[in-house]
Amino acid sequence: MSKLTSLEAISEAFNKLTVLIVGDVMIDSYLWGKSTRISPEAPVPIVNVVKREKRLGGAANVALNVQALGATPLLCAVVGDDPDGADLLRLMEERQLPTTGIVQSPERITTIKHRIIASGQQLLRVDAEIETNLTDYEERFLEDRYRKLLEQADVVIFEDYDKGVFSKQNIQSFIRLAQEQAIPTVVDPKKKNFLSYVSCTLFKPNLKELKEGLGTDFADENQAAFEKAVADLQERLATSKVLVTLSERGVFVADGQEKTYIEAHRRAISDVSGAGDTVISIAALCMALQTSMPFLAGLSNLGGGLVCEQVGVVPVDKNRLFEEAMQVRLFEVHEYRNA
Repeated sequence: MSKLTSLEAISEAFNKLTVLIVGDVMIDSYLWGKSTRISPEAPVPIVNVVKREKRLGGAANVALNVQALGATPLLCAVVGDDPDGADLLRLMEERQLPTTGIVQSPERITTIKHRIIASGQQLLRVDAEIETNLTDYEERFLEDRYRKLLEQADVVIFEDYDKGVFSKQNIQSFIRLAQEQAIPTVVDPKKKNFLSYVSCTLFKPNLKELKEGLGTDFADENQAAFEKAVADLQERLATSKVLVTLSERGVFVADGQEKTYIEAHRRAISDVSGAGDTVISIAALCMALQTSMPFLAGLSNLGGGLVCEQVGVVPVDKNRLFEEAMQVRLFEVHEYRNA
């Protein structure tokens, strides 16, 4: 249990942490425009371009969230040796993110998601990506970078977008290496490798991923079936800690047999893109500080809601996060009560 005694102390402690993020990085590309008429060629809107922008996405957006929370992010990933890969490295340097953990491979392309937005609404997304597994030499290069960066880390985030960086073999190797140094591992999973993260410290799926990953289905409101699925997941992954995001219904956290539901806060939702990246970033920092699991879930829930008020993928605002946490007395409710 954390010995920190206030939200201010936790906020300050975030600044001293180093987080290793390993996983699938990408570029989020935006074309912002205005749309006032329908095309005569097809029943689609015509968008007049106002602005173009490229942002760091995927595991790189997790790194930005970690940075925004005051901690030091270290990013470990494989990208293409292509113009988009060069753009990604440039964007990292502009945001003062170290690039030493990035492997560039001529056999891959860099994932980029193009979004077309008009009047605050996303009209279309076009993706360019590769989803095949890494080659043997790419895996060796990645593990070499991971080993070197792990020496500096207080916690590891596995950010899986099913773009091929992770395999069952390297997942288990990465978790074992972290365990040898007593470094907690926090997982944001996708479907392909869902049950490969055996012995991770904290596993964070959303409800859809939970159902797909376990090959089960039940009504979202069926609490008994949901909790049974979580218990099954705990057993199959040999982990006691599971955090499930429930969209507009908040979050659920299990710590062994202890279960806590935390309701979502009322928000003017603009875009849910990137909310999971914020949740996993906050959860990892709380895990490194060994806060109570209900506090971890409560602060992550607040952060995920805040970024949904913004259009596009953006990192969390640390000042607003802790201001809201103070307003709802989050520390007193979920840390003192569970001490």
